[in-house]
Amino acid sequence: MESGLSSSIVETELGPIKGRRRGDVLQFLGIPYAEPPTDARRFLPPVPVKAWSDVLDATEYPNRSLQPPAGYLGETVGIPSEDCLFLNIVTPSTEGRSRPVLFWIHGGAFINGSANDYDGSVLATQGDVVVVTINYRLGLLGFLDLSSLGAEFAGSASNGIRDQILALNWVRDHIADFGGNPENVTIFGESAGGHSVMSLLASPEADGLFHKAIAHSPGTTDRPPPDLVPSLVSHLNVNRDQLVSKLCDISPEELISIQVAVPSIGVGIDGKVVTRSTNKAITEKGPEGVPLIAGTNKDEGKFFTALYAIADPDFLPPQEPIARIVTGGEDPTTYMDELKALHPGASPAEIFERIWDGLFRRAAIGGVACTTAAGTGGWLYQFDLRSTEKFLGYDVGAGHAVEIPFTFNRFNSNDPGLLALYNSSDPDVLKLSQQWSDTVIQFAKTGDPNGAGLPEWPRYDEQSRATMVLDRYSRVESDLNREERLLWDRH
Repeated sequence: MESGLSSSIVETELGPIKGRRRGDVLQFLGIPYAEPPTDARRFLPPVPVKAWSDVLDATEYPNRSLQPPAGYLGETVGIPSEDCLFLNIVTPSTEGRSRPVLFWIHGGAFINGSANDYDGSVLATQGDVVVVTINYRLGLLGFLDLSSLGAEFAGSASNGIRDQILALNWVRDHIADFGGNPENVTIFGESAGGHSVMSLLASPEADGLFHKAIAHSPGTTDRPPPDLVPSLVSHLNVNRDQLVSKLCDISPEELISIQVAVPSIGVGIDGKVVTRSTNKAITEKGPEGVPLIAGTNKDEGKFFTALYAIADPDFLPPQEPIARIVTGGEDPTTYMDELKALHPGASPAEIFERIWDGLFRRAAIGGVACTTAAGTGGWLYQFDLRSTEKFLGYDVGAGHAVEIPFTFNRFNSNDPGLLALYNSSDPDVLKLSQQWSDTVIQFAKTGDPNGAGLPEWPRYDEQSRATMVLDRYSRVESDLNREERLLWDRH
């Protein structure tokens, strides 16, 4: 039951939880959904949180996952810690139990980011929905494959995905106490969060825990996770059979310094949690699967070249590792040669941007095409509205992640949040923010994005290839980026 004007105490099976009232919503911040994954539990699956007797104070943002300093995006709320498995809830009311639930998974390349950066208050009141945002383990703690070093580490490459699944279990069991409907849960996320959405679609353990999915700028789950054990053995100068003991003994600060020194983390098909590729899983489930919206931004890659240029204007990373993801792990030499031929005169930075574009678009197109073919319906979008503000001095156009404030309709609030690179007094910005967020809410309610203010949006199939272009004048176009799509298909 709600009580008072500034706070609310909800009785749950786990124990009483005190939240805070902020405007028209109730916020419950920092609710633990798992026991701390620390000490002997480092690198192991998460364990459900134990019940408590005293009132849990959920009025302040919690710890975020252990991670390197935030860098150019600024320091975020919450202390970086191994004890990070918390979720935040925003609800219009704890009365009633039928509101759709929107379950947000943050991005950050699986090494950075936090649920605390995303405020679902506008969405909650706008659509009478419950918004849940979660923290999960990142970096080596969440995605290090130690399966070759012992049966207890089977699936450790997907511990971060396991955290997300446990949080979804928590939602199933307890969200009704906060006014949400556990039988109507939509997962949505951007970048690493979008990639997580695709991985959850490919995890049997997540089946039945969500009913719709939205993947913003996702990656493709179609390969095994990287094996970092040899690099770690070399870096730490230990024998292979000593590695786990060493990794469990070192401090969190040392762990972060090691993470920076070894090759990048990545999520993949570990065989235990994520058991097959996303597209294969969608096809296998057929009409028993879930509807999917997926899409990308027109200038995805510009954000990444800007990040590198800010760090060092004279440095551009090798193109081959990103291109290899586009080609599904195969030698990308021919792909890169053909890409350069497709864009004569393009600079190395522009080619690098095109490769990033391809990484995200291949995943989005493949996912929605398979979902429509399976019978549940897939819808593809491309966000084209160019940013009007520069990102630390760089014009990133419709770059990676700039659509997030539109998704949460933050331009219609006093705090647009991260990467709000648009003039919030521009009526076209406000209109698209309202239309797109209304569409997200409509999809969460019905499983169909139509009827919320955008033009009629057909499902994406391999005949029409209909794409919703989100812009000052949103429209549906057929087979955008055709030449590059054909190039990806060949490779």
